[in-house]
Amino acid sequence: MTGIWTNWGGTVSYTPAEVITPRTVDELADAVRGAVGRGDTVKPVGAGHSFTPIAVAPGIQVNLSGLRGIRAVDLDRRRVTLAAGTHLHEIPAILEPLGLAMQNLGDIDRQTIAGATSTGTHGTGARFGGISTQIRGVQLVDGTGTIRDIGEDDPDLKAAALGLGALGVLTEITLQCVDAFAVRAVEGPGDVDDVVDGFLDRVAEFDHYEFYWFPHTRATLTKSNSRLPADTPSDGPSPLRRYIDDELLANRTLGALTAAGSRVPRLVPVFNQVVGRALSARTYTDRSDKVFVSDRDVRFREMEYALPLAEVPDALREVRSVIEGRHRVSFPIEVRSAAADDLMLSTASGRTSGYIAVHRYHRDAPASVRDYFRDVEAIMTAHGGRPHWGKLHTRDADYFREVYPQFGAFLAVRDRFDPQRVFTNPYLETVLGS
Repeated sequence: MTGIWTNWGGTVSYTPAEVITPRTVDELADAVRGAVGRGDTVKPVGAGHSFTPIAVAPGIQVNLSGLRGIRAVDLDRRRVTLAAGTHLHEIPAILEPLGLAMQNLGDIDRQTIAGATSTGTHGTGARFGGISTQIRGVQLVDGTGTIRDIGEDDPDLKAAALGLGALGVLTEITLQCVDAFAVRAVEGPGDVDDVVDGFLDRVAEFDHYEFYWFPHTRATLTKSNSRLPADTPSDGPSPLRRYIDDELLANRTLGALTAAGSRVPRLVPVFNQVVGRALSARTYTDRSDKVFVSDRDVRFREMEYALPLAEVPDALREVRSVIEGRHRVSFPIEVRSAAADDLMLSTASGRTSGYIAVHRYHRDAPASVRDYFRDVEAIMTAHGGRPHWGKLHTRDADYFREVYPQFGAFLAVRDRFDPQRVFTNPYLETVLGS
C-alpha cells in the first residue's frame, strides 16, 4: 500500500498506485518496460519543491533517492557526472575537494538536480543562465524503456536539459562546472522607486543582483553580489551571526507576521512597515554556494514569470498599482534576472530575462490568493511572460505555442522519446497537450 504524497508547499497531494525506488538504471529501465506493457504511466518525483502538479504520478511514482552521488569526473574539462537523485545541497561537498563550483545557483538547494533542471530552476545574474544551461549531457530512460545517452553535440540535449519530465526519467546529469570562487555580498535597504528605476543599471553593474519589495511600503532589500577568486578570505558577520540574522530573526519574524496577517488582513500594511523599518545593511564574503543559498522556513505559495529584461520595471509598477488597489500581501516580491539561452523550454530561451516572483503565505484565504495571482498573471502575460514550470500559473499549450518559438520542436522530440505518453500526467497534458 502506498501513502499520500504531498509537496513542500502543500498545493498538491495524491496517492500513487505504486512507488518504486530503483537502485540501478537497469532496474528502472525494466520497470518502465513493464509499465509500457501494462499501459501504466510512470513519473519521477524529486524533493517536492514544485508548486505545480508537474510531479504528480497517478500510476507508478519513481523515487530517485536510490540514484545519488558522483558518477564520473573530468577535471581537464571541469565536468562532473551526477546521479539524477543527488540533491543540490549535496553538490558543494562533492565539488569542493575538486576545486570546482557550480556556475550559479538559486536561493533554495533542497531540490534534486534532476528536479531543479527539469523545471527551469535559476538564480540571478544577467550574464548567467539557469541551472539547466550548465548541463553538457544526460542519461535517461525513455518511454520505450531504452537507456539513452545524450551528449553535448546531440541536438536533443536542447530538449532533454529542461524536459519537464516529459521525455523520460533522468538517471545521470553531466554538469559544466567552473573553478571554485568566492562572492562578496552587499545587502541593504532601498527606496522602491529608486530601486525599480535603477534595476536595469544595477543588473548590468553586478554579477548577481536581486531585490525584494515589501508591499504597502516603500521598503526594499537589495542584494548585490560580486564574484571573487576562491582564495579571497571570508569576512563580515560570522556564520553564527548570519544564522541568527537570517534564520532566527528573519525567518521567525516573517513567519510570525505573515501568520498574524493571515488572521487579520487589514493589519498587513502595518506589519510590512515593521519589517521594512527593521532592514539593515551588511557586507560579507564567503564561498559561492554559502552566499547564493538561504533557508526558507516559512511555507508559502509562489508564482513567477520571466519577462524580457527591459520590461521588468514597467511590469513592477503595474503590479504595485494592482496591489495597492485590491490586495493585502504580506510576502515580499522577488526580482531577478538571467542570461538568454537556447534551450527549447527555458523561460530565458532566446532572450535575456527578468523574473518577478510573487508569494502568499500558505494559510492565506484561498480566494484572496487566487485573485492576487490572477491579477498579477494578467500583467505578466500582457508582457509576453513565461511562467516558471514549477510555480503556480494557469497557462496551457495554446499559450506556450505563442511565447516559445521552439515549442513545436520540443513536441517533436517528445513524440520520438515517449510515443505512448508513458510519462504524461494531467499537468503535462495541459501545458504540452495530449
